[in-house]
Amino acid sequence: MKPNEEVMEILEAFDLTGSFRAAARLAGCDPKTVARYVALRGVGKELDTPARNSIAAPFLDKIEELVERSKGDVRADVVHDKLRAMGYEGSERTTRRAVATAKEAYERGHRRIFRPWVPEPGLWFQWD
Repeated sequence: MKPNEEVMEILEAFDLTGSFRAAARLAGCDPKTVARYVALRGVGKELDTPARNSIAAPFLDKIEELVERSKGDVRADVVHDKLRAMGYEGSERTTRRAVATAKEAYERGHRRIFRPWVPEPGLWFQWD
């Protein structure tokens, strides 16, 4: 499901144009998506469904700690084994998803900064 802001933009574009394709071009999505949200609005259903709580949610702090300590190199099966010892009852696939999310967050905070090398004239020997 799309965020409420995007859904409102889609519906606003449809109200403006009256066409699924034109609204999709304006909103930057597929015409079938526009049709789905217009149909949901017509029936009167709620456009957003509440997100379910993950079974891994109580263990996210531990997962993030393991990713931080390993500097993003810990494997999900190792994390799963450690969480099992702590009483985690979720599947290995759920653990892999949670570890992947934690690793993405870790990588976003620890990106390498590339700076251009600008040689000063006369200090470095260069040729083409």
